[in-house]
Amino acid sequence: MRSIFAIAILLSAFQQPAEAQTSRAEPEPGTTATETSFADVEPVRGTSQMVVTANSHASRAADAILDKGGSAVDAAIAAQMVLTLVEPQSSGIGGGAFLLHFDAENRLVGTYDGRETTPALSGEDRFLDDEGVPIPWPEAVFSGSSVGVPGIIAMLEEAHKDHGALPWADLFQPAIDLARTGFEVSPRLNGLLTRFGPDAFFPAARDYFFDDQGAPRPVGFVLKNEPLAETLGLIAQTGGDAFYLGDVAKDIVDAVQNAPRRPGDMTLLDLADYVAKRRPAVCGAFRGRTVCGMGPPSSGGLTVIQALGLVGRTSVSPAYSASGLHRLAEAQKLAFADRNRFIADNDFVAVPDLLNSGYVASRRQLIDPEQAIERAEPGNPPALPEPVGVDGSAESPGTTHISIVDQNGNAVSMTSSIESAFGSRLIVRGFLLNNQLTDFSFRPTDEDGTPIANRVQPKKRPRSSMAPTIVFAPDNSVEMVVGSPGGSRIIPYVVKGIVGHLDWSLNAQAIASSPNFGSRNGPFEIEEGFEGEPYIAELEAKGQTIRASGMTSGLNIIIRRGPASLEGGTDPRREGLVIAD
Repeated sequence: MRSIFAIAILLSAFQQPAEAQTSRAEPEPGTTATETSFADVEPVRGTSQMVVTANSHASRAADAILDKGGSAVDAAIAAQMVLTLVEPQSSGIGGGAFLLHFDAENRLVGTYDGRETTPALSGEDRFLDDEGVPIPWPEAVFSGSSVGVPGIIAMLEEAHKDHGALPWADLFQPAIDLARTGFEVSPRLNGLLTRFGPDAFFPAARDYFFDDQGAPRPVGFVLKNEPLAETLGLIAQTGGDAFYLGDVAKDIVDAVQNAPRRPGDMTLLDLADYVAKRRPAVCGAFRGRTVCGMGPPSSGGLTVIQALGLVGRTSVSPAYSASGLHRLAEAQKLAFADRNRFIADNDFVAVPDLLNSGYVASRRQLIDPEQAIERAEPGNPPALPEPVGVDGSAESPGTTHISIVDQNGNAVSMTSSIESAFGSRLIVRGFLLNNQLTDFSFRPTDEDGTPIANRVQPKKRPRSSMAPTIVFAPDNSVEMVVGSPGGSRIIPYVVKGIVGHLDWSLNAQAIASSPNFGSRNGPFEIEEGFEGEPYIAELEAKGQTIRASGMTSGLNIIIRRGPASLEGGTDPRREGLVIAD
């Protein structure tokens, strides 16, 4: 039952890279944006292929697959299996993903939707108490009722059928080997475990991540995961059916239905019925390029492209000028106002045409270069079939991003997630289960009784902000592969990435290292440590409310400078690695 229908966009004039070279560069790990002048940092450069992931183990596994003749999709699968092990706080086979793929030979760009779904028994009152009041967010997150049917294995299996070059089983071996030999706990993983503490985890997960005294596994501790190795081995040998049918599925359902807090209603039929989908990419023009991203149920592609359209032809240069940041913030406020009201799973909700040129132009007129909008209201886009209510959905930043260009010019931009850090905190056969259903609006209607687009419904996919993106040059060759984790902040992070390249002429690493900023239709958020910059006072003079906060983007970027010239960058606030040949 897990089949999909293809929709893709034809592109032309893709330039093949030159013959691969063997040189390889790796950046120094772990500086923050405040420790160096971001404009002075150098990217990793290559000629034919490049991998950028959030963890060195994953990048090396993906690069090894490329060296064996694997495709970009093959490498992404290998990387994701390793990330399940070494970056369990962010993603894994117990979650979901969106994948944007460029097929160089046929000049096609298409998307794969591996977003989680609600169980068939889900009701609109899923996150309401007996009196119809939304339950506290933490109570919902760390529970069985937050777990959606995982989609990433089904999605990757379909992508591999279409674009794989190496055998499916070969792509799992790096993760299987590493799970058995173990990996050293990183400072980031240890820091997150320390922050949350053992009581935030259900017993099986607590036993894996903490010792008998409740101390988190220390930095350098060699953490092994034999149950995960066995699970990956089963999937490697028999495909996605090993996950969605049989003993693995039974254990997932058992964990959800018997969760210590708010048991869920997932059934074996929910897993057997899961379908990964191809959906049309959403694309728009910016600075003479074509920007393509993921459509609903992700809001990422539409909102990124609409925000860029709202910026329009007005320059936002030079980098970090108050006038430019102000215009970007106002564009994001308007785009987020529409996102929050109108975007949801378009198998259930008719999403209006938010990229209509006339509509975007009319919204652009609301931007005053000298005075901030305190809070933007949604517009009246064309093709709006019926009113939808005011949405208050939350979204937590537990996600990862993979950017890959292979030796044949194929490209993958894939963002995957288990939602909040460590997901639902339920572990099954060595992997954590997601809490993606908390991305729905807890309320099915607003105060006026109008249905909310992103309300819970059976078999529905919650709205996401994941925004895997590929930017095509004027000749329709791949120019940029970009994406980020970060919850709803993914959207301003990716906007920063595209503007950093096309308007500010920064290299890939400088973009990733530069201060993060943006507005989600509220305050102008600026990364902590940059509150004293001159542009902040100028933004305040324009009426922007400034809020400094931790903004660890996780941008992973590849930029093509020519037929045989790639450069890569990764957020130094995380543990990413760029490898190029």
